[in-house]
Amino acid sequence: MKRLLMILILGVVVVAFAQAQGERTAVPADMLSEIGLNDKAAVLLVSFGTTHDDTRAVTIDALYDKVRLIYPQLTVARSFTSRIILRRLKARGLEFDSPIEAMEKLRAQGITHLVIQSTNIIEGEEMESLRRDAETMRPFFKVIRLGTPLLYSVEDAEHVVDILVARHPADVEQNAHILFVGHGTEGPATAIYSQLDYMFKAAGHANHHVGTIEGYPTLDNALAQIQAAMGKQVTLVPLMFVAGDHAKNDISVDWKEALEDAGLQVQLNIEGLGEVPEVQNIFLAHLRYALQHRTRDIIEKKTEYAGQAD
Repeated sequence: MKRLLMILILGVVVVAFAQAQGERTAVPADMLSEIGLNDKAAVLLVSFGTTHDDTRAVTIDALYDKVRLIYPQLTVARSFTSRIILRRLKARGLEFDSPIEAMEKLRAQGITHLVIQSTNIIEGEEMESLRRDAETMRPFFKVIRLGTPLLYSVEDAEHVVDILVARHPADVEQNAHILFVGHGTEGPATAIYSQLDYMFKAAGHANHHVGTIEGYPTLDNALAQIQAAMGKQVTLVPLMFVAGDHAKNDISVDWKEALEDAGLQVQLNIEGLGEVPEVQNIFLAHLRYALQHRTRDIIEKKTEYAGQAD
């Protein structure tokens, strides 16, 4: 049964997904075929983390179990980036590693080739921090590669839009609306949420909206769209990997109350993106791509461009 499930998962990942980075960004290079007799390979799954056991089981743990099933020949480890969450879990007797700690342990186990796959949604501050951690540890491994976050390419975003519309359809006849709530960031990466909102509308889903807690679009931006459409009902859905504190407090309480104060009937559909099998498969596709491709740095690309110009 396990073998059948693994084959089905691999089939979905290989057939349904292809990360569109293109030859300018990455080149084919199968890491597993490059491993020597004394080399060992591993996958490190990295999440922001959560103190909520219920959502961790169906998101972070679920993806971890899938990776172990698909790659039984590899060591699979995981880590959390939030120091606050790590501290709170430790106080409860639950030991999780930071990315640096996890990489140090993998090094001590003799791992020489490492692929790091994050469950981040966007290429924001958390990914920047993770890339710095990887650079810090790069001298201690023969190869370190990083898989990309959920919403990395235009194709990723388009696919996520399709998944979310299918999973959370809006009752247009009743003028009901769906509002996906992301975390957001202060940096330019917050633009991906506006891109998603635009993609919903461009695909004909005018009753699907995107807002963020700490970025743009804001709650007020989303509310303005719903009110302009004369909407009376709205369902709040987290646009986050886990349904933790933000989902159970900011979304389920603060946003719900604010929308109700604006005269809307509000429903909640609180689940993390990491619970959705199709979303899990996008992360698996990104991991598989990282295993099979080497990212080219800017100097390598510029050198090639210079040669073509000649």
